[in-house]
Amino acid sequence: MAHALHTEPVDTATPPSSPAITTDVFEPRQADAARDIDEDLLDRLAANDEAAFRLLVERHIDRAFGIALRLLGSRADAEDVVQDTMLKVWTHRGRWEHGRAKFSTWLYRVVTNRCIDLHRRPRTDNVDAVPEPADAKPDACSAMQRNEVTQLLETAIQKLPEQQRVAVILSYHENMSNADIAEVMSTTVAAVESLLKRGRQQLRDILRRHEPDLLQAFTDC
Repeated sequence: MAHALHTEPVDTATPPSSPAITTDVFEPRQADAARDIDEDLLDRLAANDEAAFRLLVERHIDRAFGIALRLLGSRADAEDVVQDTMLKVWTHRGRWEHGRAKFSTWLYRVVTNRCIDLHRRPRTDNVDAVPEPADAKPDACSAMQRNEVTQLLETAIQKLPEQQRVAVILSYHENMSNADIAEVMSTTVAAVESLLKRGRQQLRDILRRHEPDLLQAFTDC
């Protein structure tokens, strides 16, 4: 059975100390973790099992961080979002219900919503967004070309309307099915299909306007 999260305040009387979470190093995780493993870990977590919490984090932190990084474009902000979300899992341990959403669906939904909220805030200059100095060696030319084209595509994605941008990132970067995207975005599969269709069209229009830049990327070296 699955679990969903209640967000009522948790009794904080003499709670166990929260285990440390770091997001600067991410271990490889299995592609599609079975739901029953998450359920077992959540049951153990309800009994304040810190080892179960760490295992749960290890199973999902790579993908959660990947989603946050794509949505925000900042490693520091992505790490903050993921750490806050994982701490929420610990804080609300024991308040999971059977028969609702999968843990992974709930987790990615929380990460996505927090990224959207953060993205809407007025931002100061982002240090993470400053490009690294280009390698001027001739054999780095092809890598520079790929980087320029990739940057143009990422910039185009960031210009999409919010819901289209989220759907495109979850589909193309995270390889989620339309059904999974619909769950994360709390919408229907038909709505996701519409968002992706409109997003692809807008990306084509944006990139078409940047054709001179794309051509220049392959003639500079």
